[in-house]
Amino acid sequence: MPLIEDLLDKEVVNNPYPYFHQLRKEDPIYWNERWNGWVFTRYHDINKILLDHRFTAERIRPSKNMPEQMVLDMASTYEILSKWMVFNDPPNHTRIRMLVNKAFTPKAVEEMRPFMHEITDSLLNQVESSKKMDVIRDYAFLLPILVISKMLGLPDEDRDLLKQWSDDLLLLVFGAVKETNRHERAKNGLQQMVYYLEDVVQARQKNSQDDLITALVNAKEKGDALSMGEVISTCTLLIFGGHETTTNLIANGLYSLLKNPDQLEKLRSNPSLINTAIEELLRYEGPSKAIMRIAKEDVQIEDKRIKKGQRVLLMQNIANRDPEVFENPDKLDIARQSNHHLGFGKGIHYCLGAPLARLESTIAINQVLNRLKNIRLERTDLDWQPNIISRALKQLPIIFD
Repeated sequence: MPLIEDLLDKEVVNNPYPYFHQLRKEDPIYWNERWNGWVFTRYHDINKILLDHRFTAERIRPSKNMPEQMVLDMASTYEILSKWMVFNDPPNHTRIRMLVNKAFTPKAVEEMRPFMHEITDSLLNQVESSKKMDVIRDYAFLLPILVISKMLGLPDEDRDLLKQWSDDLLLLVFGAVKETNRHERAKNGLQQMVYYLEDVVQARQKNSQDDLITALVNAKEKGDALSMGEVISTCTLLIFGGHETTTNLIANGLYSLLKNPDQLEKLRSNPSLINTAIEELLRYEGPSKAIMRIAKEDVQIEDKRIKKGQRVLLMQNIANRDPEVFENPDKLDIARQSNHHLGFGKGIHYCLGAPLARLESTIAINQVLNRLKNIRLERTDLDWQPNIISRALKQLPIIFD
C-alpha cells in the first residue's frame, strides 16, 4: 500500500485502520511531509511519550507559515486557549488542575445521575413514535450539552449557541485543516463564548449559586485562586470538552455495537457488562484519534531523531488496536479484560472529564438498549468528520421497531 501523505484523505478518514496498521508495520515513527510532523502508531511508543517531560503539551501557537496579519487577528484566541490546562505543562498545569479539581468533584458528577436518566428518557420519548432518529442530532449531542450546562449553571435554552460556538472552535482545536475559514470561525466562536461567560462569571462573583462556575470562582488552594481569565478559559474548555468528546463516545459506541450485532445482543442480555463494554468501546472506536505534542529538545527514538520544536502526532486510536498489546485488536469484545487503552490519554493530562463521560455514555447506551427494539442502521454509507484529532461521525441515522 503506498503511503498517503494526506491524513485527511477521505478513505483514511472513513476507515483509518488498514492504512495505519500498514504504516505501523512499515514505518512506525513516520515523518509526514504534508503535516510537517512525526506520526507515531505503536502503543508502547505513544504510552512512553505521554509520560515523557521532553515533549510538551504547550502547542497553542500560530503556524510558521501563518500571515502576519492573521497572527495579530488570532492573538486573543491563542491567549484564551493557552490557558486551557490541556495545553499547559507543570507547574502551571498542576496549579490549574488542582484548583479545577476542587470544583469538578466525583460528588458533582454523581449528583448528575438522576438528571441524566431524566434527559435520556425525555429525548427517547420524543423519537419513539417516529421509529427513527439521528443518534447524534437527536440524542448524543443533547445529553452532554444539557448536562454540562446544568453543572455550570447555564440555561438549557442556550444549548444551540454553545454548540455553534464549540463547533466553530473545533475547526481549530481538532485540526480541520481543509476548512479554509477555520481561523476566522474559531476566533468569532470563542470570542462570542467569552463575552457570554464574562457576564455569567461576574454575576457569580456577586451572587453565589450552587453550580460549577461558582465553585471555580471560589476554589482555593493554599491561598491561591483562579484569575477571572482562568475561570472563563476553564469554562470554555469544560463546555467544549464536556460535550464534544461524550457526544462522539456515545455515537461511536452505538455505531460499533450496531456493526457488531452479536456484541449488541450480548450487552442487551447481560447489562452487567456495561462497564467493560464502555472501556472496550473507548478502545475500539474511541472519540479521540490523536494527541499532539511538541519536542522540547532533540530526542532520539530508535533510528529516528526528533528535533526540538518538531510536532509529534500520537495516534491513540491506532495504539488501541496494536496487536502487540491487544489480542484480536480489530475485534469488538465487550467482555475484554485488562483493557489498558489510551482512549482518555495517559499521565498528568489524563482527561479530567473521564468519569463524567463514562457515566453519561453508560446511561445513554443502556437507555437505548432498554427502550428501543430491533435497532439497526438506516444506511451504512456513513461519513466521518475530516479532522486530525477527533473521531466523529457526521450523522448516525437509525431505525427501530
